[in-house]
Amino acid sequence: MNSPTLTIDVVSDVVCPWCYIGKRKLEAALALPEAANLPNVVIRWHPFQLNPDMPAEGMPRQQYLEDKFGGPARAAEIYERVRTAGKAAGLTLNIDGITRQPNTLAAHALLAFAQSGDADASDIQERLFKAYFIENRFIGDPDVLAEIAEEAGLNGDDARAFVTDLEHLDVVAQADAHVRRLGISGVPFFIFNQKLSLSGAQDPATLLAAMHEAASSPSV
Repeated sequence: MNSPTLTIDVVSDVVCPWCYIGKRKLEAALALPEAANLPNVVIRWHPFQLNPDMPAEGMPRQQYLEDKFGGPARAAEIYERVRTAGKAAGLTLNIDGITRQPNTLAAHALLAFAQSGDADASDIQERLFKAYFIENRFIGDPDVLAEIAEEAGLNGDDARAFVTDLEHLDVVAQADAHVRRLGISGVPFFIFNQKLSLSGAQDPATLLAAMHEAASSPSV
C-alpha cells in the first residue's frame, strides 16, 4: 500500500523575489512542530515567466527598471520593501548587484531537467534563486545553468543540451501558458493536493493550515 502523500505544486519564477521569500516561508511551515503529522510531502515546481517577452539574450538591468517601473527611483522604493521582507525570512537579497535581467525560459527548463523522473527540483530552485538574487550570476546563460547543474551534482553537459533544446523550451513555454489559462496571474502560487490554493508569500502558519486542510479533505 502506498503511503499518503501531500503534493504541493508551486508556480513561480526564478527572478521573482517574492517567490524566493515564499520558498523560505514554505520551508519554515514544514519545519513547524505541527507539520510532523503531515503525510509525506512532495513539492513540484511549475514555470511562470514574469517577463515572457524578455529577449532571449536578456537586457541591461537599468533598461529593465526603466521599462517596468519608470526608472530606478520607483524601483528602489519597491525593492526596499522586498529587502525588508527578505530579511524577515532570513534572506539578504543583493538586488542592486543585478546587472542584467535574464529571460527565464532556459532556467525553467533546468528545473524541468532536474524534475524529470519525479525527482525533487527544490535544490536546483534554491540554487537558481541564490545565483540570481545573492551571487548576481546571469542565469539566462546556458553555460551558467550548466554550472549550476554540476554544482547540484547533475551532469552539466546533459543539462546544457536540455536547456538549449527547442522542443524542451517549447514544453516549458506551454506549461507557462497552461497555468495562465487556469487563471494564475501572480506568483508565488501554491496548490495543495490539487484542492486548495494560496497566492502570495503567505506566512508559515497560513501555509501549514492549508496543508492540514488539504491533507484531511477526502479525495474527489
